[in-house]
Amino acid sequence: MSVYADRPWLKLYPDHVPHELALPQESMVDLFEASARRAPERDAIRYFDEAISFARLDDLSSRFAAALAERDVRKGDRIAVFTQNDPQFLVAQYGAWKRGAIVVPLNPMFKHRELDYHLNDSGARVLVCLESLYHEVAREVLPGTGVEHVFTTSELDFLPEGADHPPLAGARKLATEGTGDLLGVLEATAPDDGAREPVSPEDIAYLVYTSGTTGPPKGAVETHSNVAYNAEVYRTWMRMGEEDSVFGVAPLFHITGLVGHIALAGLAGIPLVLFHRFDPGEALRLIEKWRPTMTVGSITVFIALMNAPGAAGRDLSSLKKCYSGGAPIAPSITEQFEEKFGVYIHNIYGLTESNSPTHAVPYGSRAPVDEKSGALSVGVPVPGCAAQLVSLEDPSQEVPPGEQGEFAAKGPMIFREYWNKPEETERAFHDGYFLTGDVAVMDEEGWFYIVDRKKDMINAGGYKVWPREVEDVLYTHPAVKEAAVVGAPDPYRGETVVAFVALKEDQRVSEEELISYCKERMAAYKYPRRIEFLEEVPKTATGKFLRRELRSRAQSNPQRTT
Repeated sequence: MSVYADRPWLKLYPDHVPHELALPQESMVDLFEASARRAPERDAIRYFDEAISFARLDDLSSRFAAALAERDVRKGDRIAVFTQNDPQFLVAQYGAWKRGAIVVPLNPMFKHRELDYHLNDSGARVLVCLESLYHEVAREVLPGTGVEHVFTTSELDFLPEGADHPPLAGARKLATEGTGDLLGVLEATAPDDGAREPVSPEDIAYLVYTSGTTGPPKGAVETHSNVAYNAEVYRTWMRMGEEDSVFGVAPLFHITGLVGHIALAGLAGIPLVLFHRFDPGEALRLIEKWRPTMTVGSITVFIALMNAPGAAGRDLSSLKKCYSGGAPIAPSITEQFEEKFGVYIHNIYGLTESNSPTHAVPYGSRAPVDEKSGALSVGVPVPGCAAQLVSLEDPSQEVPPGEQGEFAAKGPMIFREYWNKPEETERAFHDGYFLTGDVAVMDEEGWFYIVDRKKDMINAGGYKVWPREVEDVLYTHPAVKEAAVVGAPDPYRGETVVAFVALKEDQRVSEEELISYCKERMAAYKYPRRIEFLEEVPKTATGKFLRRELRSRAQSNPQRTT
């Protein structure tokens, strides 16, 4: 029998985690409404220093559903949401779901071409948009799309006049002719039970677009069942109860924000702390004010918190259920964070297509480090996830423990298909398993270690070099704040290793010193031959390094190699 079928990782589950979870019998909007009935006066959203109750969020979303019905928006229509981490995102989402519509979360960093692609590919009929994004981007794009109704809103809504917080710097109310002011429309629209459509677990909740690193972005079709299942995984795995609250550091348009923030808080009936856009100083202040207990975000968020001015001495002790995912984590970063704040960062792993976690470090446990690669474990498969590692050349062949293979998964959390892309969908699966593109190792106990992305491997003189391993060494240097490694063409080696490094404030180190530091700590074919210093390594809105941009920069700016 297959070692993966034996599920050795089950021995690592804590007592509070069952081996299996029941499939959802209700949609996410049904589960949210149940939370609102159970505790209507409890805070659903804490936005900066203000609070919005479950009862109010339920009422506002019902009004939005009624407004959609008045505009002949029907079940299955797509509603695009183009905001930051603002309460209006949740109002629009739950209102769209009550109408049976599909939510299309959009990255607020999109420019004209990107917005045009996503609106047209999804076939969105409605856009909910920040006023600033409407003026900067949307109004020029909309005539070439199928969008029929636009609601604009402001990050200053839900706040008292004169509210002054760093993420709101420069914000002001803007007039937007030809659109509906969202809060004004809601105030003028009465809730209507007739606008509420029945929604089943198998109905589509989201179209969540991939980043498009290997081609045009694809809309992952996520059902209410997919989302509700992994929201329950979060709730169960982290022992979330009524005394808990979620700190919203991940962008809400991203799968982590959608499931690990919104869906988890809605299912559990607990507060979600939001603050428009991530700012490390404001994050530290709000952690001390609201005392949230759980968060999940990219490791770059935690690096930013560590290096924020005045971070020393801040009280983050409430964040007992602290998780990080989205990119490999250097063991030295978790050690530094725990030393500074007394908070251990548990690792977690998932993708857009898996509705966030397929693997996580059990709450209260510490992730081991793989002796061969130096990788910090991403944990063990969560309940219901069938996980295996397969040959990089032939996905029909499993690889045994201790060997590298492509990580493949199936289970109730895996997406249905790519929107209108049957060939892409077919390529993404093998024998019912979704092929993630991540290269991993499983040890004999069942701990998984992500080595790196299959497409990010560097071939240096015939040797495989995984960027994460080089980055892990760079992070152990006391001057290094951020490090991203890519391959660049080399006439002799085929590819050579190039590192982009941002230093901590008031720290200095030369390229030669840093190369020498790495050379002493890793095999000769692995250490970086070039290091470029940046004030900040470029990232996506979700905190992942923009490796495609870095590769282009490395190729267009060739320098000597050593």
